[in-house]
Amino acid sequence: MRGNNILGILFANVHDEKVHELTEVRTLASAPFGGRYRLIDFPLSNMVNSGINKVGVITNNNYQSLLDHLGSGKAWDLSRKREGLYILPPFGTENSRYVNRVEALSAISNFIVNSREEYVLISDCDIVCNIDYGDVLASHIRNKADITVVYKSGKIPARGSDTLTLSTSPEGRVVELLVNPSVEGEYNYGMSMYLMRRDLLMRLVQESVSRNAYDLGRDILQRNLSSLRIFGYEFTGYSANICSINSFYEANMALMLPKVREQLFNPMRPIYTKVRDDMPTRYGLGSKVKNSLIADGSLIEGEVENCIIFRGVKVGKGAKLQNCIIMQDSVIGENSNLSYVVTDKDVQIQNERTLMGFQSYPVFIAKGSIV
Repeated sequence: MRGNNILGILFANVHDEKVHELTEVRTLASAPFGGRYRLIDFPLSNMVNSGINKVGVITNNNYQSLLDHLGSGKAWDLSRKREGLYILPPFGTENSRYVNRVEALSAISNFIVNSREEYVLISDCDIVCNIDYGDVLASHIRNKADITVVYKSGKIPARGSDTLTLSTSPEGRVVELLVNPSVEGEYNYGMSMYLMRRDLLMRLVQESVSRNAYDLGRDILQRNLSSLRIFGYEFTGYSANICSINSFYEANMALMLPKVREQLFNPMRPIYTKVRDDMPTRYGLGSKVKNSLIADGSLIEGEVENCIIFRGVKVGKGAKLQNCIIMQDSVIGENSNLSYVVTDKDVQIQNERTLMGFQSYPVFIAKGSIV
């Protein structure tokens, strides 16, 4: 793939309301994941690994942590004199914040029009996967498609009002597209990744805005299903959709499985993130660790089993952690007992505290809390 052939567009805030526990102080795109990553690291790394060297990130609110994480884009090799990483403003028409994708695309129309890339790839930041967009482009060109929709077959995640299901013909053309259908079981559901020509995108956005129609699924895809060649591209690798605190917990805990790590962290297409240099994790003489992912800079003096421990976490003596996600710089007091607990950053669990949740309902503790 030519590096200057595709413009990447990422929506940082589209699904914030679905995981409000994590997004009260940040965008969903900057939600921590897997011990050292943020959710935006996955779509952004996928684009970079596919040769896309110009990416615009559309913000809306609570984006300070996102700016701190992305910086100049150096970690993704997007700190360049030309092209590179662009943080796009959170304002729509008449200086009001956008409320949907079409309005956001209309607000950044100058950025898109002034770009030189032939194609545009738009994506949300709620999907954790490792995908080669070069294959998506090859399929798009081979099918002579106007729009290519990336989809996955399986159980439909509870994404809410923007859930898309689609049916395809034997050659891959989308023949039916449903928006937020009342269905259960396994279907082909959209992953909120779309590839199309840049001029076509702007034409469709302008037509939708002129009709006061701002829903990407209904007013662009579904309305033009018969007039445009819309094809599907099935992604068959591992993916996780972050649409609730429970799905966030399950996606993190799935990293314990070697097959999931092999697919998600492919050495040929690495997932990049902001570097935080720190000393190796220290383990006390009485510590016990089993089947856990522990980032650097931590101090483990208690017992940890089936847990994901982020950077700089301290686990006190006698503490027992099972099936927990402990985010950056949190402190777990001595003789504490935690099971199925998710703590945000900078949480302090004082000595001899007991917190227990369940796999389908983990206990969540907000950022900076003292328990």
